[in-house]
Amino acid sequence: MADIDIKHLCRLAQLALNETEHQAVRADLERIIAMVDQMQAMDTEDVEPLAHPLEADQRLRPDEITEVVDRDRYQRGAPATRDGLYLVPRVVE
Repeated sequence: MADIDIKHLCRLAQLALNETEHQAVRADLERIIAMVDQMQAMDTEDVEPLAHPLEADQRLRPDEITEVVDRDRYQRGAPATRDGLYLVPRVVE
């Protein structure tokens, strides 16, 4: 297993660890690297890639109008409107 430079990683991540935390992080990283090594050792030659691990269809609700917008009521308080649109000052010339 490759040597893990915890002090260098802490500098990069701007972390300050005491000795106990330093040892715990080293042990965690060694376990993670061992797990990744174990997964990479698996033969996946005949395994088809998945878009999603679960074979499920999404249940979607029907696309139906459920409320009506009263545009005139909402635009009454607007400073300026025309043809149902809000008029705003030009910001790009």
